[in-house]
Amino acid sequence: MTTAIITGASGGIGRELARLFARDGYDLALVARNRPTLKGLADELVKRHGIRAWPLVADLGQSPGPVAVAEAVKATGAEVSVLVNNAGFGLHGRFAQTSLERELEMIRVNVAALTHLTKLFLPGMLARRSGRIVNVASTAAFQAGPLMSVYYASKAFVLSFSLALAVELDGTGVTVTTLCPGPTRTGFQVVAGTGDTPLFSGLGVMDAAPVAAAGYRAAMRGDALVIPGILNKLVAQSTRLGSRLMAAKIAGWRQRRRVRSKK
Repeated sequence: MTTAIITGASGGIGRELARLFARDGYDLALVARNRPTLKGLADELVKRHGIRAWPLVADLGQSPGPVAVAEAVKATGAEVSVLVNNAGFGLHGRFAQTSLERELEMIRVNVAALTHLTKLFLPGMLARRSGRIVNVASTAAFQAGPLMSVYYASKAFVLSFSLALAVELDGTGVTVTTLCPGPTRTGFQVVAGTGDTPLFSGLGVMDAAPVAAAGYRAAMRGDALVIPGILNKLVAQSTRLGSRLMAAKIAGWRQRRRVRSKK
């Protein structure tokens, strides 16, 4: 049976993608830091679909993380046909005031680990002339993002890298799909501190399940890019119509925390 590796599988889009791959008979290597949550998901999917699932605890915010994942998967004897780079997080605040260590950790998870895991698993896919890579970016990738400057920049890297790799791999049997969700109801906003901003309280906020379903269908077709939701598509395209500076100002407004009146 074929195996899919999914990072950030303990919740949100990653968890929903795991359920879709399991439904279609893929064995799963589920990667995150929370062992109890991973084991619960693995047990659920094994019982429901009769697949194999390995909960792999790894911290992708540390340099050894991707190699540890590759070694753990190799020890299972699994043949990896799908790599889903979903792990990532954000941080809200003015760059001059936010934590440097937290932002460097963000770059390691959102950029370095994604790049490293792709480098580790791509050669095997090329040798078999078959494979799918799904890199989760964001509509944030299409513009600069004041108050989340490092996060937006990290997702711009994911989009640029993934589209370039998709072209490089054309005709090899290996496809790269970039999934660019807009605001999605997951644990992201709690970690990033954006739950009380217009970005996550306005129209167009989606649940994780339909976002994952759109990404899954696109990956199975071999599409290079998918942006779930009509409003999110319009937001991504709108950055081409106006100046990049104006797009950044609008993004900054959407990131401002709401001021609550005191009673």
